[in-house]
Amino acid sequence: MNNNRPLSPHISIHKKILTAFFSIFHRITGIGLSVGSILISLWIALIALGEEYFLLFQEILSSFFFILVLVLWTIGMFYHLFNGIRYLFWSFGYGLELKTVYNTSYIVVILTALSTIIVWGII
Repeated sequence: MNNNRPLSPHISIHKKILTAFFSIFHRITGIGLSVGSILISLWIALIALGEEYFLLFQEILSSFFFILVLVLWTIGMFYHLFNGIRYLFWSFGYGLELKTVYNTSYIVVILTALSTIIVWGII
């Protein structure tokens, strides 16, 4: 018996499909949005604690890293929203044909990009 062989089909032999990527990314953005919501709650708490804490937060807010986190959070928010709407239609049995699944995947990416650009273009 060859011990170097995997016991079951290994992930490296499977074709990477768009639906799997979108499903995994949907879960990742859900976790990211949860963490972001906690940070927003902390922000509100800092504002309530007084001016010193608010000024400290303003310094943090002006850093490049924090702005990058906000942009990524915005991308995650819009992606999760539009992909969630797609999943809602799937729950009712609409759009399950393979061609429609791929087309709606591209629509989700385009809407996410446009929405993020619009939000950060206004800011």
